[in-house]
Amino acid sequence: MIRCAAILTATALLTLGAAAPAQDKDDARVSLKGSVDDLTLLDKAPKGGVVVGESGWKALREAWGIKDAPKVDFGKTLLVVATTRGSVLKLTPRVTDGDLKTVAISTRDLRPGFRYVVESVARAGMKTVNGQPLPKE
Repeated sequence: MIRCAAILTATALLTLGAAAPAQDKDDARVSLKGSVDDLTLLDKAPKGGVVVGESGWKALREAWGIKDAPKVDFGKTLLVVATTRGSVLKLTPRVTDGDLKTVAISTRDLRPGFRYVVESVARAGMKTVNGQPLPKE
């Protein structure tokens, strides 16, 4: 009896998973990591740590040589960017009461060039970034 219930549950979960709509490429989640050898390009990172429009995203991709980057619908999404000279970087964006808080943790070892992480965050209901108004494009 228990085995039968487990099989039915597994079948239902597989069926429900298969019925989920495919994610539109424009709504794809962005999660990129990379390294840039030229330390002078570090100043191309967005000043507020977020990219809010296509022109900023294009400039960043070109400056840092980000290839095959997903298309982003900036009406629904914005991008959080963090950098470090350490070898490892972890980015954790969280939205609380309309305020996007970004926490970036990196190792203290210095390496040539810099590392970056770019993560997408849903824009709905967001008013501020780390207590400051959303930047204009």
